[in-house]
Amino acid sequence: MPDPQPAISPDLIAAAQSLLDLRFTPEQQAQMLEIVNGRREQYQGIRNADLDNSVPLSLHFKVDAADPNPAPVPRTYPMSAQAPVSRPADLEDAAFFTVTQLAELIRSRQVTSLELTEMYLSRLKRYDEKLLCVAAYTDDLAIAQAKRADSEIARGLYRGPLHGIPWGAKDLLATRGYPTQWGAMPYKGQLIDRDATVVQRLEEAGAVLIAKLTLGALANGDVWYGGMTRNPWDTSEGSSGSSAGPGAATSAGLVGFSIGTETLGSIVSPSTRCGVTGLRPTFGRVSRYGAMALSWSMDKIGPMCRSVEDCALVFSAIYGPDGHDRTITPEPFIWDPALDPRSLRIGYVASAFEPEAAETDDEAKQALNRRTLENSIAALDVMRAADFELIPIKLPDRDASGLWLILAAEAAAAFDAITRSGSVDAMARQDDDAWPNIFRAARFIPAVEYINANRIRALLMRDMEQVMQKVDVFIVPSYGANVLPITNFTGHPTVVVPNGFTEKHTPTSISFVGGLNKDAATLAVAKAYQDATDWHRQYPNLEPL
Repeated sequence: MPDPQPAISPDLIAAAQSLLDLRFTPEQQAQMLEIVNGRREQYQGIRNADLDNSVPLSLHFKVDAADPNPAPVPRTYPMSAQAPVSRPADLEDAAFFTVTQLAELIRSRQVTSLELTEMYLSRLKRYDEKLLCVAAYTDDLAIAQAKRADSEIARGLYRGPLHGIPWGAKDLLATRGYPTQWGAMPYKGQLIDRDATVVQRLEEAGAVLIAKLTLGALANGDVWYGGMTRNPWDTSEGSSGSSAGPGAATSAGLVGFSIGTETLGSIVSPSTRCGVTGLRPTFGRVSRYGAMALSWSMDKIGPMCRSVEDCALVFSAIYGPDGHDRTITPEPFIWDPALDPRSLRIGYVASAFEPEAAETDDEAKQALNRRTLENSIAALDVMRAADFELIPIKLPDRDASGLWLILAAEAAAAFDAITRSGSVDAMARQDDDAWPNIFRAARFIPAVEYINANRIRALLMRDMEQVMQKVDVFIVPSYGANVLPITNFTGHPTVVVPNGFTEKHTPTSISFVGGLNKDAATLAVAKAYQDATDWHRQYPNLEPL
């Protein structure tokens, strides 16, 4: 066995950066040491993989300079049978209503969009002081959109269940006339003179944009230049990230719904922490045109709502090709709320529900893991009681630890300009795990390792294809069985729903993962669980705020 390589020293980093024509300070070189030394283990994992010459990259080159104009996609908004909805005496009592309930109030003209908009704006401004979930208000736009919605509905032009519903956008979606600041000081005050495709499509559906909601700086964590976005259930902790504002605002009843994004957990994690329902769609279902890029091969956009059906309705409005984002697939999304999901093959990751799955050396984390596991086992019991036959499955056991290099390299490329200029030093977080240090260290990732990591990713995608031949949808604790990194690298859709509480009475969640482009089936199974429980109807007490 060869002798281990000596540890990389600051002098070696200084020599390498000279070779690459980079300029990092001695302090920044020293901060990189842990990452750069640790990365050699990832390189070894990549090199240990059996990469036959026939294994391609997971990325595909296209010679087309642009996509043709997209064909129209079906946009239908069927809803399940709803209980009668009446306007409450105090309109704020509707703040936690689902989209389907709010839609009935507006459709039946018991409430105007303007009334809802003013109510939600008032709540945002009242609670944001403690939650720190708003990056920018869009009052003028919101009032204009609400008045237009009311005028159209009065004339009999009803666009569907999103018409007149106030919503919030994660502040990496460009909105003409308003700042889009990406949560990071180098971009504070940034104006992008266009609307993101998602913003355009929700306007076409009649929805009312009332605020740009916070994200952790450059889509990492819940700390942005204005502070840390708080969890409405326990404001001593952050709301998790990076869709921190959408999670907090939706949970606290400050918007009708919100839009988040995920690269490696940024919808699932804040949805879990804040107790909301989130859909991370199949990669390539929602255009990212006008959205900040973090990782071109991993970024996904999806709704964060108060119910599964809400997510399905919002997704119906935003999915499909737009002629800009060349990764978008043309598959239709057909939502059928009457579908009996018992006709589907439902699996569960057996190892993730075993007692060993909760074991950890961290005593505090073990208590959390145990409660999360208990709630997850209870979720399986709910499904079995509803006559679902659950098939035990195993996820791929391929070593995918080196795949983190893909995200690190792509994110560093996306923000190379501010790294080299030094303006990345103005970001709020400067710790070892924050973007500035990761971006600098990524400059020393060899191109060969990045390419081979993508080849291992191709093998992982094949592994998951074999798993999904056995089931249509599977169930797993949201942080169980390494499911978050695996499915984010393979692009599979996930619906995350609340399934109980910790001992601190903060939410936990369960995840439903579907086959590629089986977003509708995944939502249907998650809805069956949600219909049999009431965790999504429990809301944080905001009185202490």
